[in-house]
Amino acid sequence: MPIDFTNTNLVWTSILVETLHRLGLKTAVVCPGSRSAPLAIAFASHSHIEAIPVLDERSASFFALGLARQQKRPVGLICTSGTAGANFYPAVIEARESRVPLLILTADRPPELRDCNAGQAINQHNLYGNFPNWYTELALPSLKPELLNYLRQTILHAWNRTLFPVPGCVHLNLPFRDPLAPLPEVQAQAQALTFNETTFFSALPSTTHPSPLLSRLTLTAAAHSPSPILHSPFPIFPATTHGVILAGPAQPASPHAYIEAIAHLSKTLGFPVLAEGLSPLRNYADQVPNLITTYDLILRNPILAQKLAPEVVVRIGEMPTSKQVRTWLTATQPQQWIVDPGDRNLDPLHGKTTHLPLTVEALSEWLTADPAPISPYLDLWNRAEFQVRQVVDRTMQETNELFEGKAAWLLSNLLPPKTPVFISSSTPVRDVEFFWRSGNSQIQPYFNRGANGIDGSLSTALGIAHRQLPAVMLTGDLALLHDTNGFLLRQQFVGHLTIVLINNNGGGIFEMLPIAQFNPPFETFFATPQAIDFAALCHTYGVAHQVISSWEDLENQLNPLPDAGIRVLELRCDRKADARWRQAHLGTFAQTISIHPYAT
Repeated sequence: MPIDFTNTNLVWTSILVETLHRLGLKTAVVCPGSRSAPLAIAFASHSHIEAIPVLDERSASFFALGLARQQKRPVGLICTSGTAGANFYPAVIEARESRVPLLILTADRPPELRDCNAGQAINQHNLYGNFPNWYTELALPSLKPELLNYLRQTILHAWNRTLFPVPGCVHLNLPFRDPLAPLPEVQAQAQALTFNETTFFSALPSTTHPSPLLSRLTLTAAAHSPSPILHSPFPIFPATTHGVILAGPAQPASPHAYIEAIAHLSKTLGFPVLAEGLSPLRNYADQVPNLITTYDLILRNPILAQKLAPEVVVRIGEMPTSKQVRTWLTATQPQQWIVDPGDRNLDPLHGKTTHLPLTVEALSEWLTADPAPISPYLDLWNRAEFQVRQVVDRTMQETNELFEGKAAWLLSNLLPPKTPVFISSSTPVRDVEFFWRSGNSQIQPYFNRGANGIDGSLSTALGIAHRQLPAVMLTGDLALLHDTNGFLLRQQFVGHLTIVLINNNGGGIFEMLPIAQFNPPFETFFATPQAIDFAALCHTYGVAHQVISSWEDLENQLNPLPDAGIRVLELRCDRKADARWRQAHLGTFAQTISIHPYAT
């Protein structure tokens, strides 16, 4: 029997854990502490849940975030009372903004030990403000049948709230009285004689998975809205050939269904697909017609940007990283439809926008018209893509110096099929946007772009790589240094992670901003160089390290990847020289391509 009848606290926590198991929980990340002992014991004792101990709470929370991204289901995150839970806050924010399901269980002092100078006691109510999907404090553990029923149903509700109506974090605060250790209690042991496990858990669903929510009423209402709607293959969108599909960052639960839906949308509407580098679309190129990967570079040509001005934009999910795209949409003011099942405002540009609250997979089911012919507008996009891609690839092939942007291009060319790739925020995501080639590798990019922070990058990458195919992380030095305690996960980590470290001794992203012209204070307070010996740092944590001195060295290390362990491949780059390279080259890739006029 999975229920532990040693004492009241363990009856309570083992019922909680068994309920979560039956709902589908696979993994729990457990931080050390005294007040959380009943929770730690219950999770550690369950034979079907992997309980992973992690020392650093911030690292633990981002590790759990990575696991949840990988598993596409909630992961448990457990800590003791006091400031421990406060270290989860950045990951809670990221979970909210990027819609990742997390179930946080913070242990707490009982009410009589609060506000009386008892140790390790703070106000943990609503610790994370409005970022969780739901918060509540559970009752004190009890053996009463009605309270055990309450516990089961509250856990069921909490699980559901991590997934619906949109995935996110749920925070449960759990007070415990002594004994916290597994000391026997006669009344708890006696309850084992009358507890019927089959009956108690009979009403629980076997598992609960996130599923696309389609509101046909919403679609019908939109199709009959008072806005002027012209005849088109899909009645919501005006009839025009001057339209684009803008696919933002995406970590879909089913990449194949996501790809098929967008491909069908493109064929039916006759629109090009401008695919963000953080979208899996670039890695399923044969399945996506009219795929455009160099749009940021194309739109740096003002003549092309004007000729390619859209009348309609169908945006799938969030806004792409590209500042050029944002500038272009602001200047052209197209009618925009945002396809996203959530309830957030996803238009930071405040344009002429309509939100369709459904998945792209659901939307594609409504598109039954024949494929649209290739229009001159679509043809111009495709020709521009072909020519700019050739220039980019030739430039990258001929670049021998260790320019950091080439690392992203090389990864897209060389990694084994289906490699999980975590891309850190700041410069790496932009290099992926600029240079990641399309192909058929079926690579799924992972990232923390909900709040765009560098918090917990290493820990998230390890969570994504845990018990998966050998994985790769592309990161800068500051992002890695911000989370070096993630290396403490090495002893619990199962799998392999190669970290491609761009070490330019500082924040390269700031070199591209106007503040770079003002030094001081730029170098000290913005670039913030740390001058760290990464070989020594890796040795301290027992992590393999290698300096990459040439592109050939890197190529030899990327395919095949090792099966186990963590290693750092360090590319030492010149931050200021790389910034000058981008300023000199990004605007030139689309300048020499041939443009034939067409009727508008």
